[in-house]
Amino acid sequence: MPMIRPASLIACAALPLLLSAQTQVRIVDPSALILRPDLGADAGAQAGMRAAGISPELMQQAASLSDPDRWPIGLRTDSARLANRSALRNYTAYLVCEYATEEGALSIISVPAVYNYQMPEDLRAPTDVYLVLRSAGIEAVEATVMKSAPSKGPSWRNLRPARITRPDAVYATYDLAADEEAMAALEKAGLSKAELEAVVFRSHERNWPEGIDSFDRRYPRLKSFTRYKAFRLARWSDKVLVVVPSEVNRKAPEGVRPLIDIYMVFAADAVQVKERRR
Repeated sequence: MPMIRPASLIACAALPLLLSAQTQVRIVDPSALILRPDLGADAGAQAGMRAAGISPELMQQAASLSDPDRWPIGLRTDSARLANRSALRNYTAYLVCEYATEEGALSIISVPAVYNYQMPEDLRAPTDVYLVLRSAGIEAVEATVMKSAPSKGPSWRNLRPARITRPDAVYATYDLAADEEAMAALEKAGLSKAELEAVVFRSHERNWPEGIDSFDRRYPRLKSFTRYKAFRLARWSDKVLVVVPSEVNRKAPEGVRPLIDIYMVFAADAVQVKERRR
């Protein structure tokens, strides 16, 4: 995983016009959010963006779109941020730059609207948003190549219900994109290219809810998988792919509750699929 460089070694990428060159980041501590940033008047922020090669036009855009009045409603109050604490880590965000202050390093991140419309409604903004956080509040993640806007994922409503019976048989880091048989099964199921990308992206543990996004956090909560309302999306060889929709799992415990539809690969005999009605 790439590391974010310290402020003394600023090495920032361009703004959303050059997202492919940026460091993708995740918000890990919402309390690190600076509530009233003023990027237009902050000399340190201005110097950091200039050092990163940001044009004056884009610097002005970042200053304008970092105004809290432009934030989605789910970020505007302490109570809203607390309620959305887990969901914030699902933002697709990019590091703009990091700069030094007397109180420590701060980071400017971009949250492009086009890559975040799958977020809960109160966390979606109609325009790109820029946030400033104490640098310890974000972490670099493996970059996701997005050639187009992400899909909400395939519809699950006509799929057969599936019950997870052996949660420990999950393939949490399975690379669907590298499995030709799996991709063929998904294409046969009628998924579009954008839907395929959404499924591949959200079938890896790092894109699951924070309480299950690593083995250490997931292991004590494995039993909760048996209570998920899930549906079989595809089967191939000795594996099965299920979708765990956010809509029908809203009562799942905090940390396990999917805020967007997620996908899980299991050994085929670890999932019971309801037979179709004759």
